[in-house]
This record gives sequence, C-alpha cells and structure tokens, in this order.
Amino acid sequence: MLMPYHLGVMLGADDSRSSEMKQTGWRLIVKKVVDRTVAAGLLVATAPVLGVAAAAVRASVGGPVLFRQTRVGLHEKTFEVIKLRTMTDARGLDGELLPDEQRLTRLGQFLRSTSIDELPQLLNVVRGDLSLVGPRPFLTKYLERYTQEERRRHDVLPGMTGWAIVHGRNAVDWDERLALDVWYADHWNLLLDFKILALTAPLVLARATQTEHTTMPNLPPLPVRQAAWDAAKRAPRVPS
Repeated sequence: MLMPYHLGVMLGADDSRSSEMKQTGWRLIVKKVVDRTVAAGLLVATAPVLGVAAAAVRASVGGPVLFRQTRVGLHEKTFEVIKLRTMTDARGLDGELLPDEQRLTRLGQFLRSTSIDELPQLLNVVRGDLSLVGPRPFLTKYLERYTQEERRRHDVLPGMTGWAIVHGRNAVDWDERLALDVWYADHWNLLLDFKILALTAPLVLARATQTEHTTMPNLPPLPVRQAAWDAAKRAPRVPS
C-alpha cells in the first residue's frame, strides 16, 4: 500500500503552490463557463441514449430511475450527485442492504461499463456543483478519514473524470488515489484538464469491453490507515 507521501504529498502544509494553479478568480470563471457550455451540449447530444437507459432502468428495477446521494464538493460544501440507478434495494434477513456486488443488476453492470449511468451528472455540471474534470466527489463520512493534506483535494471542483481516474480508477488503492487528487489540486490548469479529457475517452471505450467492474472499498478510518503506515515504516526493506 502506498503511503501518503507518494508523489510528493507530505503530511505538513505545502505553501509552494503558485497562485496561477489555484481555482480562483477568472480561472475558475473560465473553467465553469467551459464546463457548462460543454455539459449542456452533451446533454442535448446524449438525450436519446439517456432516455432509453432511463426507460430500461424503470422496466428493470422500477422507480425511482435516478440515484441521488450527498457528496462533498468545492471547499467541502455538500451537494447532491445524480446517477442512473444500477442496483436494487435488496436487503438481508437483518434488514441491512446486501453488498453492492449482490445488488448490482446486469443492466446496471452494462450502464457502469459504458459510463451511461453517469450521464445525469452533466446536470450537476450545468448547475456548477461538479466539473467535467476534477477529483471524484466522495461521501461526507470520509471527511474525517482524510489527513489534512488529503483534504486539499477539495480546493478544486470535483469532476466526472480526473487525474486519479486516468491513472487506474478503482484499481489504485485509497492512499494513491487521494495522493493523485492532491497532486491535481496543486498542479491544476486548463491544459491539464484538456489532457485528462483526452485520456478519458479511450478509457471509457476500454471499460465497455470488460465484464467485471470493481467497486472501491470503503476508506478505512484515519487511525487504521495510520497504523498501516506505521507498520509499513517498521517493515524490513527488501534489497532490489
């Protein structure tokens, strides 16, 4: 497991970032204008696909067609993310929801593999809660599980795709994923966003040919993560 020092992310504060890399002022305005313009166009272009998918979801699992969940966005402000439903509400004998892999429908697996389930998030982009590019927005319960440095991922708008997505999506562990998010926050610029968008397209096509799609496990509490880092420090190094 990679420690949070990966890619230069240190536990102490980092004041070396240039103001030119921060999402403030005219740079944030330009990003939002581009986001909303492109998202509005994509909503119109993909409306037929979204309509057919929504009808299929209703026929498969019933209503509601949309899945809504509170996530954390820019400056740790919360918003409601929107997706097409890909899972049932099946529960066990104890009344608790069954594991994700048991509730994921065959239709839901297809929608995830093609990223069609995420098309409604274009509405989040038009509203300004989400960007086309940025760290993925996670659950509110994870806020207390981040280090102070990792919380800097919220210095930028969350996105539909991002630096961590094009570097492995759910295949990378939590420490590396959060380190990649912080790296993006520290090095953000519009050209980097365009690069990430260009890298995302072939990844979506590649995912569409896969039959299995892993769900990211829950982020462990910070004390558990810290214990793992301490154990990694004490572990003997194997000569290369």
